[in-house]
Amino acid sequence: MRKCITNDARKIALFILNTLDKGRLTLDGIVEDVLGTEALLTRRNRALANALVYGVLRWQSHLDWIIGHFSKTRLHKIDPPVLNILRLGLFQIKFLNRIPPSAAVNTSVQMAKSVAAPWVAKFVNGVLRNAAGNYKDVVFPDLEKDPVLALATIKSFPKWLIKRWINRLGLEQTEALCDAINTIPPITIRTNTCKVTGKNLMESLGNDVDKIASTPYSPDGLSFYSPRLPIPETKAFQAGWFQVQDEAAQLVTLLLNPQPGERILDACAGLGGKTGHIAQIMKNQGKITAMDKDGKKLLQLASEMNRMGFSNVTALQHDLNQPLTHKRMGTFDRILLDAPCSGLGVLRRNPDTKWSTSKKDLSRLKAGQKKYLDALAHLVKPSGTLVYAVCSTEPEENEEVISAFLNNHSEFVIEKNPDGLPFKARSLVNPNGYFRTFPHLNPMDGFFAVCLKRVR
Repeated sequence: MRKCITNDARKIALFILNTLDKGRLTLDGIVEDVLGTEALLTRRNRALANALVYGVLRWQSHLDWIIGHFSKTRLHKIDPPVLNILRLGLFQIKFLNRIPPSAAVNTSVQMAKSVAAPWVAKFVNGVLRNAAGNYKDVVFPDLEKDPVLALATIKSFPKWLIKRWINRLGLEQTEALCDAINTIPPITIRTNTCKVTGKNLMESLGNDVDKIASTPYSPDGLSFYSPRLPIPETKAFQAGWFQVQDEAAQLVTLLLNPQPGERILDACAGLGGKTGHIAQIMKNQGKITAMDKDGKKLLQLASEMNRMGFSNVTALQHDLNQPLTHKRMGTFDRILLDAPCSGLGVLRRNPDTKWSTSKKDLSRLKAGQKKYLDALAHLVKPSGTLVYAVCSTEPEENEEVISAFLNNHSEFVIEKNPDGLPFKARSLVNPNGYFRTFPHLNPMDGFFAVCLKRVR
């Protein structure tokens, strides 16, 4: 990726959005790469760049509706970099009260001059000046006449996603879900209880963050807003006192209920958020195999375990599309499959996923999730546990995967009363044994998980 060398927050935001449009890299990777290398950026400019990128992605179709109202050129005919400039300018005008509309217009025009012909800059100037004075008069689709189009534009979501949510949840719940996803979430962390108490961690962070509080369901979670320093620069992080992890993800590990001395497989370990939690619950006793196909992630995972002070984790690079044998792996007391999924349950943290995921992706991902479960089943000891989890609320990746698995594996049953969850969190498990969370019903990401017990 070409580096973005500037200390201008708006130019950095434009660079990130344009890079994301090329479709080769993830938003997290681009942001980390760009903002991590911009040493000249002040804290204020870094925060503005973040707000612009995530704000534009969060409100993209809403902004496009307004731009379409004032532009004589249809949106699909506007060059993507120019459209991103318009989105950035309009987002500042409508959503950032501290930035004068004139400043939002002028900086957008200057960016247009740097990437396009002079007439394009005049076009950007005309659209944004007109929008700045009149955007409040733009009429959006009528909710009663066309609820799908109305919510898709007013709340800024793809029509296919709004349609399926209305069909499954109803209009009122869909509206509430959209509003929850569009609300900027807190940073949620998990206390490393092997090193510090939650109370001491809260006191340590108290002067550096806003609105710090314990999470309602997870006993080791804390959430807060507006850290004064980047998280990795805080003393508590460097001391290994916590990992950044949403409350729903914390509850998945509690559902697994690992015990000290056991043999555990974290089958899609990624960067090690749940791996660290497993080690923490096990009090650093027993053996954890953290498996992933991405060697770079496993290197970061190893570094993370070292920071947290856990020595019972062994990293293993393996692609689950390839078979796993007893001879190579042995068997495990518990296996966690945090499966690759659409990520539609974490849209409030990853708004770009709204625009990069399609309905076809759900069927493709479902096939992989079923394959991975099948590949792991024979590695579970008799009376052992296999937990399936995804950060998605969609049926294809939830019940349909579990139903197919149970049809092929009569040796497993759903554990409908899992022991590991705290009492309050058991309300998140329905009578079928399905653990579910929704951003509009619970103050956390949308997750689905099932505890599968091997009975023979």
